[in-house]
Amino acid sequence: MPSKTAVSIVEDDDSLRLALVGLVRSLGHEARGFASAEEYLALRDGRCACVITDLHMPGIDGIDMMLKLREMGYSVPAIMITARAEPAIEARALAAGALCVLRKPFEAQALVECLQRAVTEGASSH
Repeated sequence: MPSKTAVSIVEDDDSLRLALVGLVRSLGHEARGFASAEEYLALRDGRCACVITDLHMPGIDGIDMMLKLREMGYSVPAIMITARAEPAIEARALAAGALCVLRKPFEAQALVECLQRAVTEGASSH
């Protein structure tokens, strides 16, 4: 049986973060939740299989967090979520390395498909 894949979830909305952690765990992955990009970056651990992050958070936003991870030498796949329908923001997220950009509210199946892609692509890049 393969070992569990670690997924980090960075979301400032407590209820959404807990729901995402539950969903990811229900898919058989390890899931760790973080309330802010600063909390996640303080770990200095970008070795997880995927990061699911909100684009818009107080302090460091999801895009800047991913850019900081890249500067630290981590190329972890990212799924970014946002409540805003702004093509320019979505383009910036993709340029920063987002594999998927999901608009809230999104279907759980859309996240599942993005996560499968991220885990597959992450595994093939090692």
